[in-house]
Amino acid sequence: MPSILGANQLDTSYEVANSARFDNTGGDALGGTFGTPTNAKKFTLSFWYKLSSGTTSGGHVFFGVRGGQENIFLHESTIRMDWGNASSGTINWAPFIRDHSAWYHFVFAQDTSQSTNSNRIKFYINGVQITTLRSGVTATYPNQNLETGYNVDGVAYYLSSYNGSAAEINGYLAEVYFADGQQYDPTYFGKFDDNGVWIPVEPGTGDGGTVTYGNNGFLLEFKQTGTGTDANGIGADTSGNDNHLAVTNLTSTNICTDTPTNNFMTWNPLDSTDPGDLTYTEGNTKVVNATGVVRGTQAAASGKWYWEIKQLTTVNASNPIQYGIADTEDSPPTHSSLNNALIAYSDNDGNTEIKKFANGTESDVAMNGFTNISANDIIQFAFDADTAKLWVGRNGTWLNSGDPAAGSNEVASTTAGNYFTPCLEHAGVTYTIESNFGSAPYSISSGNADANGYGNFEYAVPSGFYAWCTKNIGQYG
Repeated sequence: MPSILGANQLDTSYEVANSARFDNTGGDALGGTFGTPTNAKKFTLSFWYKLSSGTTSGGHVFFGVRGGQENIFLHESTIRMDWGNASSGTINWAPFIRDHSAWYHFVFAQDTSQSTNSNRIKFYINGVQITTLRSGVTATYPNQNLETGYNVDGVAYYLSSYNGSAAEINGYLAEVYFADGQQYDPTYFGKFDDNGVWIPVEPGTGDGGTVTYGNNGFLLEFKQTGTGTDANGIGADTSGNDNHLAVTNLTSTNICTDTPTNNFMTWNPLDSTDPGDLTYTEGNTKVVNATGVVRGTQAAASGKWYWEIKQLTTVNASNPIQYGIADTEDSPPTHSSLNNALIAYSDNDGNTEIKKFANGTESDVAMNGFTNISANDIIQFAFDADTAKLWVGRNGTWLNSGDPAAGSNEVASTTAGNYFTPCLEHAGVTYTIESNFGSAPYSISSGNADANGYGNFEYAVPSGFYAWCTKNIGQYG
């Protein structure tokens, strides 16, 4: 099955500007009520999705209707769609949805007037129809001409919830289409590029033709940050129908520039030694860490890279700070096997040093002025992969009089030549951080992009350094 971007996405034919980040611990959802449908037997739901960690007992609901009687949701590795809370019918497809670094394109297309039952519901990922069903589970397709509830007058519906307050997704959504009265294939929403990668197309320009939205249709492009149910809201409908969705618990910080056409770094739960001891929220950018090692979803062997981390707990002798940069050589990484890593680390006197790792052996590098970090301090990192030099700053000041742009007074260096990625290293105590690789989960008071215009940081990005995103990696990494 073709996938959407591992590292490089340089096609510039159409750029998706924004996505929305949903978090089930925050109860994030959008919702509305269907009016009179153009055709209650037909609809198409299309969206781009980037997976984040976390589970709920009922799975993560992409689209829920009638208080959970109809659901389209992800449960473990199964994509499930049902009617009447599965009492009237259910289909469990079995694609392998596991990659936290990728954007996936999903299309669900219903036409219950079809005489062949398997044609009444079609499901596609990245332009390819999925027909493999979950082993041991019988598919029950809707009866011919059934109005399943997904597009019925007076029925409440929710994006990222089954009822507006439970089973929300963890992840990012972009380019959400709902077409009333049409069973569309993916060519209305995307195309294969010259490399065989499935990419978005500008709304209305797909090879399938112009999208007809019908009475209940909508298009969510997440261009706005308001919380009202109007054209300025996060749930603003840009199809022309003005079927704006109501906002639940989402704020302006949920609108991101992490999209299918420029994919930003997050933490990767699949690249961790102790996944049960690390809790990820806010699209894998917020981490509660007790023990373990985790690395990022992107890596580079060249180029200069910048990121920020907001420390939500005070750092002192009993509550250390432990993050930095590591190569991707060890898989999975462990504290004892970390090689070619530079980790900011508070020792037992509360003074923070850089611990340099070589084949699991630690050595300390003095780092002046990095003691007793307060809650909400923002720690800055600049890493030159060409020279393997690391600079660390706090609240706008580089430590040891560092000057990343000039390449001088770095806090530490290691051996260049490998692929490097940001790293969190085990602490033994619980601490919480929020990471900003260019799409922050918290409010930015100033706003600073890199020289290519990517990212939104609290402090100025040093000249020559760039945000961790696929556009930049494709150019410099």
